[in-house]
Amino acid sequence: MNKIFVLVVLTAASMILGGANPHTQGADKSHIDGSIIVDGINRTYHLYLPSLYNGKDTVPLLIALHGGGGRGRRFEKSTTLEGFDKLAKKDGFIVVYPDGLKRHWNDGRGDPYSYSARNNINDVKFISELIDSLENKYNINKSRVYVTGISNGGMMSFRLGCALSDKISAIATVAASMPENLYRNCSPKNRISVLMIHGTNDPLVPWNGGDVVLFRKHHGKVVSIPKSVEFWTSYNKCTLQEKKQYLPDSDPNDGTRVWTEKYANTKNNTEVVLYAVEGGGHTWPDGFGRFRWITGKMTHDINACDVIWNFFKKIK
Repeated sequence: MNKIFVLVVLTAASMILGGANPHTQGADKSHIDGSIIVDGINRTYHLYLPSLYNGKDTVPLLIALHGGGGRGRRFEKSTTLEGFDKLAKKDGFIVVYPDGLKRHWNDGRGDPYSYSARNNINDVKFISELIDSLENKYNINKSRVYVTGISNGGMMSFRLGCALSDKISAIATVAASMPENLYRNCSPKNRISVLMIHGTNDPLVPWNGGDVVLFRKHHGKVVSIPKSVEFWTSYNKCTLQEKKQYLPDSDPNDGTRVWTEKYANTKNNTEVVLYAVEGGGHTWPDGFGRFRWITGKMTHDINACDVIWNFFKKIK
């Protein structure tokens, strides 16, 4: 019985941080599995190519990073049942879901339980070379490359924002704050817009910063959400444009309320936007939701895919 419980817990952890188990995909030419060699290691990814892509017109590229314990394909399914793919099909952009090595990203926390962190895997180089590879294969608008991710993938998005601002126009994070190590050493070459979605009751990545904890194991430290917002507003020289403003409570039964704060620098066209999910946990808003005894509450007042893409498509 104990072994069964452990198996359930481990499965839950993987699904919490990486998304739902994928359904079997049919023969769909829009879904492409690929790989590149980086530092002698075969790095894999899953790509969605919309039917609107004709090879003649330049298109945006969205890089979507799974959480710890996950995979690219799982993340694709967990984002509101292929939410990004549906938006890509409608608006004509490419989505790529890379795979972290051994299901984790080296996001800068120094997580002692992460293979990628322990072995100092160069995931920044992987994503940089993946961008180059995809730009060689497809007609991608180089000024419209965006990165998003949840949890470990969100923290990796912060790291990429720090290291690849010459290739990335904006990042969006869900259930993630800046790792302390990264916070002290982040110095982007260019200004970069940032969107953050975070639950005030996140039980894994605390709103007020500190240890990232899962099943009593400590996975490194992060700074608080307010401190992360302050870092990017200061770096981008953004000023407050919209004070704390609550959004409509479209699902009164989910136990959450969402409020926003918006900062901007109109001179260099950068924004920093916070979506705070009051009462929310470690989840993808309006996405796949299970194991709430571990993750906490999910809001249905916003759809993370819609919020993120609407943020990105304004930035050019």
